[in-house]
Amino acid sequence: MSEMRYEAPKTLAAAVALLAAASGGARILAGGTDLLIQLRTGRIEPSLLVDIKGIPEMTSIVADSSGFRLGAAVTLMQLTEHQALAQEWPGVIDGIKFIGSIQVKGRATLGGNLCNASPAADSVPALIAAGAVASIIGPAGRRETPVAEIATGPGRTTLTPGEIVTALLLPRQARHSGDAYLRFTPRTEMDIAVVGAAVHLTLDERGICSQARVALGAVASRALLVPEAAAAVIGTRVDGPALACLAEAARAASQPIDDKRGTREFRLRIVGVMAQRAAEIALDRARRNS
Repeated sequence: MSEMRYEAPKTLAAAVALLAAASGGARILAGGTDLLIQLRTGRIEPSLLVDIKGIPEMTSIVADSSGFRLGAAVTLMQLTEHQALAQEWPGVIDGIKFIGSIQVKGRATLGGNLCNASPAADSVPALIAAGAVASIIGPAGRRETPVAEIATGPGRTTLTPGEIVTALLLPRQARHSGDAYLRFTPRTEMDIAVVGAAVHLTLDERGICSQARVALGAVASRALLVPEAAAAVIGTRVDGPALACLAEAARAASQPIDDKRGTREFRLRIVGVMAQRAAEIALDRARRNS
């Protein structure tokens, strides 16, 4: 490995300047749970490592009337222990809790899980279903983009050189709304999703679904937002026929591969089941959220 420089800036401006000057030969160190493995195996050989853990804006959780601002370098364990976030967005917490062991969650970050751009990342479908937005800073200034538009494929994102995801923005959860995330894995703990499904539902005063978002993980080259699956339940009581249509739409949108964790055929069979079960949990939570 060639010589690598390590920097730990204390401001976002300093971090952006370091990354921009590196001309693409730099990597960001947040939790490091993915990055350090890539370094040790020689998959990457960056000329510069920029540690963002010392930047206050990246390591804070802010809750106000507009929603939650989750610093991209806040650890997953801090997020799971945030009572207001867990109460308002239990489906997002569902996804976070599936990531690694307690020790991993003590280091890993939400921003890292997103920007690593794994199709099987557990937090990403839940964030997409919740309508989360990524706050980004770079040489050209600040911008915001939906989480659904960050990853373009395995290990690839829409971020340009010098850009950093600083936070994930979650809106306030509306009344009569609920979300959920489920996944299937061969083992019960510390495994990578074979299929993941996240659902967010909002009901009107009559119990009819007025809004929905459905997102899938591990069944395409990136996490997918599936408007057809959402449309299947909008205007219904999210009953059996509507859930069956949602499941079929989830299958139709999936483009899985064969790998050592599951075949394409198996993923196509199970994705509808997981989406339907997640919808049932989201429905129950929405009914209880008055």
